[in-house]
Amino acid sequence: MHWKSQISIAVASVSALTAAPSVTFHKDVEPLLQKHCQTCHHPGDIGPMSLMSYREARPWAKAIRSAILQKKMPPWFADPQIGHFANDRALPQSDIDVINAWVESGTREGDPKDAPKALDFTDGWHIGKPDAIVTVPKPFQVPATGTIPYQYLRIPTGFTEDKWVTGIEVRPSNRTVVHHINATTLSPTSPFRKILKEGEYVAIDVEAGHRAQIAAGQEPAMFGRDSDDELLEVYVPGTIAKPLKPGQARLIKAGSDIMLQMHYTTTTGTKAEDTTQVGFVFAGKPPAERVRGALVYNVHFTLPARDNNAKVQARAMLLNDTKLVAMLPHMHVRGKDFEYRAIYPTGETESLLKVSNYDFHWQINYYLAKPKLLPKGTIIECIGHYDNSPNNPDNPDPNVDVHYGEQTWEEMLNGFMEVAIDPVAKVPQVFGPAPTKAAEVKSGGGQ
Repeated sequence: MHWKSQISIAVASVSALTAAPSVTFHKDVEPLLQKHCQTCHHPGDIGPMSLMSYREARPWAKAIRSAILQKKMPPWFADPQIGHFANDRALPQSDIDVINAWVESGTREGDPKDAPKALDFTDGWHIGKPDAIVTVPKPFQVPATGTIPYQYLRIPTGFTEDKWVTGIEVRPSNRTVVHHINATTLSPTSPFRKILKEGEYVAIDVEAGHRAQIAAGQEPAMFGRDSDDELLEVYVPGTIAKPLKPGQARLIKAGSDIMLQMHYTTTTGTKAEDTTQVGFVFAGKPPAERVRGALVYNVHFTLPARDNNAKVQARAMLLNDTKLVAMLPHMHVRGKDFEYRAIYPTGETESLLKVSNYDFHWQINYYLAKPKLLPKGTIIECIGHYDNSPNNPDNPDPNVDVHYGEQTWEEMLNGFMEVAIDPVAKVPQVFGPAPTKAAEVKSGGGQ
């Protein structure tokens, strides 16, 4: 090595060592925790510990460093080479270096006067203060053990006029017992109004109904496909509700009710209760684009016992030009990876999102930084791989074949999406059946 290079390296090393002690919590680290961590890590939210102050963060300093160096935190699983996302949580290397230097130099607190203004999470809503809140009329009692059928609950909104909504958040009070909650609008003419008594939890064995439909060669009915009922928001572990972009809103028609589909689990082994709320932020004026939910899914598959890389895919074809806003992959505990692909009418294929390390405990809605216009006739293909082997520590039983089912020990391949449409147009069906090659797995359609 040339002597000038050796001197340069020595000087750089000395500079790093002398610079490191200047890194302090309040001046350097606290702004990063606010930007990347405190949204989840504050009292009452999903993070297992609060990182709102030096006193709270200091005992976890080495654990924080380990998590960010291993890219475990903040949770973000999108392949950086595919797509750009508005809610990208991945830490830039410069921020990783600052936190590492803080730990290496002794986790100094520094001058509290250097601290940024504290973030206010007192109301607990990620969408900001709601203009309206719908609360379940009574808590749901979760037993210590056993399987809980899906619970359905119809709650009136009280909206006497059409409401354009820029933010919707489903907020359970006890996240530890919630697998998912779907919030769906029920129009004044919805058939579900006859099935569900207002304000009463109704247990419905959705799985049995779906299996009967599958056995009869039918696709399970998905909300919003053939009616004015519309899936508004999905809560799954790790989700953080995000307001829509300026000029975008969802529509809730006058006189609509909200139906909650609630999947509770008994994984804690103790009795618990949950009181869920749904918050709404209203738009100040009619939007330029209406955002609604869509879904590509598959219910016809088998994951062979002890197979560590079983493949499942689903396909559906866009019936109109459609602007894609966001994608939320959903699998259960055997899920390994998930990819959304667009196969254009020209035959060209593009990967829209690739989640190489799917984590059931951190399910993320990936919002495109720039919504993507997809032409009519584009096939959306969702591809997932599953680990049904003994090497998967979350696998309930590697010695059984696994099929589609609602419970966590069964599996799903659901490609949730949000799309933007003309706000004054009659709402069209988003997807139709896609041509399926003989060699491919039979796939469900979409809504």
